[in-house]
Amino acid sequence: MIDISKILLRTSSTIEDALNIINLGAVRIALVVDADGKLLGTLSDGDIRRGLLRKVKLNDTIKDAFSKNPATANIIDTRERLLQLCLKNGIGQLPIVDNSHRVVDLFLVDSEFYKKNYENQVVLMVGGLGMRLRPLTDNTPKPMLHVGGRPILQTIVKGFVDSGFTNITMCLGYKSNVIQNYFEDGSDFGANIDYIVEEKRMGTAGALSLLKKEISKPFFVMNGDLLASINYKDMLDFHEESNSKATMCIREYDIKVPYGVVSVNNEEITSIKEKPIHSFFVNAGVYLLGPECIDLIPSNKFYDMPSLFEKMILNKRKITSFPLKEYWLDIGRMDDYHQANNDYFKQFKV
Repeated sequence: MIDISKILLRTSSTIEDALNIINLGAVRIALVVDADGKLLGTLSDGDIRRGLLRKVKLNDTIKDAFSKNPATANIIDTRERLLQLCLKNGIGQLPIVDNSHRVVDLFLVDSEFYKKNYENQVVLMVGGLGMRLRPLTDNTPKPMLHVGGRPILQTIVKGFVDSGFTNITMCLGYKSNVIQNYFEDGSDFGANIDYIVEEKRMGTAGALSLLKKEISKPFFVMNGDLLASINYKDMLDFHEESNSKATMCIREYDIKVPYGVVSVNNEEITSIKEKPIHSFFVNAGVYLLGPECIDLIPSNKFYDMPSLFEKMILNKRKITSFPLKEYWLDIGRMDDYHQANNDYFKQFKV
């Protein structure tokens, strides 16, 4: 039974307040009510991500971020009716209101009932040399370095499998036999794994031209040296709701200038900002691509993912960004590797 009072927000509540509720676990939604407890709308993970793209800050109010007129059920509806409404609307949470539209409960679809396996392919780019992590990578490919007592790549595979994405292709290069011998066909890890072995360096997108399977649905592409707790189902929903041809995960990255920054107009000083912080969105190395993207990739040539996105922009294809607020770390340097091991048990279930 949910303590409904713990997931209620007012329009004056902040984005940070909403995140604290949504991150509670199974609920993953906040309900926005007026002073009388009447439902005004809902605030979901996707609503917050769209707000972050508009540069909404954590201390901003939710008044322009939440969804109005959500699907609801009446207090007298049966469980069968509640399930029908959830399935019809493709949702896992359904606010229950009384005849005055006051919130009285939240119906949650049982996770096992709602869980499904997806046909969408996952392509993991795991062929890099890991030069900056030597000597650790002298005999071990970077994705197989142990973080939290298991290979980085195993944590990535587990994340997809736990989300219902079990069809995985690994694009291999350096020390490919180490990865193949460990994962084999993937059955020990709950996955169906096949392999592409690059005979030459192909970049972060070039190996997609070598895919053996015919791709008919949006597919994931992810770099194999990332430690991230991404909700891949949310990402797929976001991609499909946006009618996007390609989606890139992005992460906000701050750079602090260690000096006072002076603005000058000719010789006149117009302002001075002491050690300002500049924020940028950076590529997080996780993508969802429509099947048509494969036709844009040159066959059997080195090709990077940014080049593919630039080509799509030039061709006026719709591409979108999916902002990450979850844990994310690119393990590219020795400091990153040590940080990943320190963070692991705080961020991931064993």
